[in-house]
Amino acid sequence: MEPILKPPNSDSPDLYLSQPTPEECTWIWSTTAASWKDSLTVPLYIAEAQFLTTVPLAKDEGMTTWVLVDKRMPPNQRQVFCSCESFRKRSLISDEKGSVEEGLIHGVASVFCPEEFRGRGYGTRHMKELAKVLHGWQSEYGKSIGSVLFSDIGKKYYATMGWLPNPRNGHLTFPPVKMEKLTSAKPVIESELEVLCLKDEAMIYKAMATPSTVQKRVVILPDLDHMLWHIRKEDFATNHLFGKKAQVKGAIAGSPGKQVWAVWTRRYYNRPDHPDEEGGNVLYILRLVVEGDDTANKPHEGQTLPPIDAYVEQAMALKAVLQVAQAEAAEWRLDHVNLWEPSPLVQSLVGLSGLDTTWVERQEFGVASAYWFGEDGGTVDEVPIWINNEHYAWC
Repeated sequence: MEPILKPPNSDSPDLYLSQPTPEECTWIWSTTAASWKDSLTVPLYIAEAQFLTTVPLAKDEGMTTWVLVDKRMPPNQRQVFCSCESFRKRSLISDEKGSVEEGLIHGVASVFCPEEFRGRGYGTRHMKELAKVLHGWQSEYGKSIGSVLFSDIGKKYYATMGWLPNPRNGHLTFPPVKMEKLTSAKPVIESELEVLCLKDEAMIYKAMATPSTVQKRVVILPDLDHMLWHIRKEDFATNHLFGKKAQVKGAIAGSPGKQVWAVWTRRYYNRPDHPDEEGGNVLYILRLVVEGDDTANKPHEGQTLPPIDAYVEQAMALKAVLQVAQAEAAEWRLDHVNLWEPSPLVQSLVGLSGLDTTWVERQEFGVASAYWFGEDGGTVDEVPIWINNEHYAWC
């Protein structure tokens, strides 16, 4: 893409958001590879990026790629000053009376400004234009509630454009542990995920329909499409690294009505034989469900913990599920197991479990940030509470 005109200033009316051509997408992926290719080679990263446009959550126009470009230049000859992706996510919003409405949240990912254009305001212009567009984007699928992103550059930059950091951005981290196969928990395979996701959605809807002291609550639904998007990314990496795909996508334990299950994904930021000293490779628990957990699917602040002795069976099941995750992490040469934003009950039960764990509050990486739309497309006066800021929603 050879430029013909001098790049306009970031406040120029000649700049606008567009969708890239296939050739421009390949250029974007080639440019971002140095930052985001993880354990892959550049050609494999480009192949993965193309593949991930065809999987659940992204296919059928679920994902849109956006570029900030000069409207005076034709496609494939214009410079890309900034780029990103947005994902259409099914969501619920509820008021203090428990009136629930379905809607959309647009997850923003892969925000990238080429190095030669940084510090010139293009990123800010891109995000401000994006906020305007997303308010009405794909309205045929539902009303846009807001937009979320997960910042890897701290809390300040995106906040200046309206994506405010979530008050809570913490997770529990566990070490990998080699152990014998547990009989108290059984693996969850991919074909079993849909039933679990539907059960989970029903419990979330019930909680959102319960009156609350909080004026507005919002949740991104942990549906099958979210799980499969993460899993397909994992499958591509493990097939490259190990020549096979992992069959175990989670674990479940306990009796009906008191079951505990987790769905997870493996993320290889580096090859297992070249570990990253800064963080390492991670088994992310995408979603953890404890049946009967009265502290789940609700705002965490102000909750009173129920009597722990009423959850003896769930406590044992939870420990077993987490131990399966630790064993899977060890088998697949991962360095950590991370569980984002556990419910107050889960955090308490983990503390009593005897498992080795550490709480991490994310300040720079994976900082969940949200832009909540008002009726006119601007931001709302009263920010809703984001329920279940868990890793399934990451994009």
